[in-house]
Amino acid sequence: MSNLKKFAGQTLIYGLSTIMGRLLNFVLTPLLVRKFPAAVYGVFTNLYAWAAITNAILAFGMETTFFRYLQKHENKKEKVYSNTFFVILCLTVIFVTATVLFADDIATWILAGADPVNTIKYIHYFVFILAADAMAVIPFAQIRASERPLRYGLIKVFNILIFVSFTIFFIFFIPVIIEKNLPGAAWMQSWYQPGWIGYVFVANLIASLITLIILLPEFLALRLQVDLSLIKEMFWYSFPILIANISFIINEKLDIIFLGKLLPEEVSKTDLGAYGAATKVAIFLSIFVQAFRLGAEPFFFSQAKKMNAGKTYALVMDYFVISMSLIMVGLVVNIEILKYFIEGGNAIERATYWSALPVVPVLLLGYVFLGIYMSLSIWYKLSDQTRYGLYISGVGAFFTIVMNIIFIPHYSYIASAWITMGAYGIMMILSFLLGQRNYPIPYHVIKNVGYIFAAVCISWLSFSIFNRDLIIGNSLFVLFLIVSYLIEGKQLKEIIVRKE
Repeated sequence: MSNLKKFAGQTLIYGLSTIMGRLLNFVLTPLLVRKFPAAVYGVFTNLYAWAAITNAILAFGMETTFFRYLQKHENKKEKVYSNTFFVILCLTVIFVTATVLFADDIATWILAGADPVNTIKYIHYFVFILAADAMAVIPFAQIRASERPLRYGLIKVFNILIFVSFTIFFIFFIPVIIEKNLPGAAWMQSWYQPGWIGYVFVANLIASLITLIILLPEFLALRLQVDLSLIKEMFWYSFPILIANISFIINEKLDIIFLGKLLPEEVSKTDLGAYGAATKVAIFLSIFVQAFRLGAEPFFFSQAKKMNAGKTYALVMDYFVISMSLIMVGLVVNIEILKYFIEGGNAIERATYWSALPVVPVLLLGYVFLGIYMSLSIWYKLSDQTRYGLYISGVGAFFTIVMNIIFIPHYSYIASAWITMGAYGIMMILSFLLGQRNYPIPYHVIKNVGYIFAAVCISWLSFSIFNRDLIIGNSLFVLFLIVSYLIEGKQLKEIIVRKE
């Protein structure tokens, strides 16, 4: 089996497991938007935005460092595993201690104007959710490095299944049990709070803790061998990645935080909920980008020493761009179906949630740029020039911060979507230009730009000119599929039959 086919197979497993997990999670979106008004759903959106930033800090770039140092020190695999985990363990202990001590102040800052009793509870739940997730980072990386995508995928799917199941139980089943006076109703009624979104966070905490238990074999394989010189070396490799990851999360999530801070309170809560729900419609392309990253990072490192590595990276980029372009078009032309996942509980809420649909094509194009940037970023990781990741993401973060401050007060989440897309576009271009100068890879730029341009044109025609007509939009999508196959079919067959 060729390396490309092996990579494709592993990415497919990561992709299927990620899709299954996200679909299970996605089931919650229509349920939650029907259960909670946009203003309450905005609390959910806001907290998870902050959680994403904190996750990046706690991981400290150690996942990428783990893969790089496995490749650099093949005779020190246990030490690499042990010391990357040790770094995250220390950071997690510091984080939990500090956050618990200052939970009141943090709650006031993040959720100003909300019920202080509830917000402090939310912070406590998230402290331990984030701690559990951080502890799982390196064990999950070890599973990926040992080429066990099936175990990785099954654990991830099971995590989401637990989360979704407990969320549905708390928010939907318990009220029925109480209403019908079923067994346990009296006990549940003594503590249950109807309409409390905090049960979503409780369900998340339960899922994260159970995941740690499932990862017990990976934890038992740890032999703490603290090597301060190795930690120091890994730190200088990892620190720019940490800053780059934080900058990346800023590009992705800071608009949500700014919406809560820069708009009037009565507007921000509703707009946060509507925008957060609209981003769920674009989730399928995000899933594909994430699945690609899971398979690509260990694969790219494993190919680094081979003679034809550059050609392999370029070929992977080709089919990644084609796949993203097709998924983007497929989602845009079917947005009239997908919008029912964020329908809301009544006509007023439906209008509120659906008013954010015009940002979906913009977000999708942003995900395309993000995916390309992720693929391009391998050059500075392989060449140990991770500081460039810091520079590139820093430029994107600066653009995001300045533009959001200027435009959110006037255009709300419409500005947020366009700014996010613009930030990813800038990062993609910078990474390509710097990469070709420092670590040249023979990408097929004209071809890839052509596919993206075609996807943008078809999406624009379907959404704006043909007013989201399903028949016309899907006809254009099928035509795009046929043309893509006619162009790529011969090379695809050669890859499939290749033996080495």
